[in-house]
Amino acid sequence: MKMSKGLMGRRLLGLAVAGMALVSGGTAFGQQPKPWEITLQEAATPVMENIISFHNLLLVIITLITLFVLALLVIVVVKFNARANPVPSRTTHHTLIEVAWTLIPVLILVGIAVPSFRLLFQQLDIPKADLTVKVTGKQWYWSYAYPDNGKFEFDSLMAQDKQPRLLGVDNEMVVPVNKVIRVQTTGADVIHAFAVPSFGIKIDSIPGRLNETWFKATKTGMYYGQCSELCGKDHAFMPIAVKVVSDQEFAEWVEAAKKKYATNPANTYASAGGQVAQ
Repeated sequence: MKMSKGLMGRRLLGLAVAGMALVSGGTAFGQQPKPWEITLQEAATPVMENIISFHNLLLVIITLITLFVLALLVIVVVKFNARANPVPSRTTHHTLIEVAWTLIPVLILVGIAVPSFRLLFQQLDIPKADLTVKVTGKQWYWSYAYPDNGKFEFDSLMAQDKQPRLLGVDNEMVVPVNKVIRVQTTGADVIHAFAVPSFGIKIDSIPGRLNETWFKATKTGMYYGQCSELCGKDHAFMPIAVKVVSDQEFAEWVEAAKKKYATNPANTYASAGGQVAQ
């Protein structure tokens, strides 16, 4: 059955409109994966900017190496096949080639190692923090404590009625923009992993151990992440939502949070069970 050009055009137009709606819908709710995205999420911290730069550098190096090897294979197939070269060379040693294929890979590895170590040091060397947030992974939600701001604590569970789907939560982690945030994380039951791609952070939350990482968000907005460790049956339903606000908004939120969570302490595992997707 043939499809008319008009009908095909309308369908293609409909698909294009639907794709644009999906993309615009993805950006309306904050930084998160987008339909058909093949790149890393947009950077919101200096660390993530360097991760993207290092990724792009490696992509260039890998592409050049692949093209070089492909060119060598084509040369071998075309120039040194039995028909074109019936009498093969019996050369067993070539000093220049042997030095080159040893020295060039070493130089490439050194060129990769220098920015790699620089990035690792930046990630692991935590600067003086403006704010500390303690994050506890639980089955299957997150608890946030602010020891620098009154020591209140609250739970953050996936909200069934919020967008984006599987990422919206009832209580977001709120931090000020352009401030060094130290994240101390642990696990209450099993190993979880606290990860926010736009911040360039991913660290295990291990019971009985306190791990640390940091970020400095340079843009206000909502940023999403998820537990990145297989932690049980509801692993896919414990998202991370970080709201980056101005200093004034953060101060106002802290005052409101002190009152709200002083009278409404962190949820217990039993009360959380009804809110987590089953």
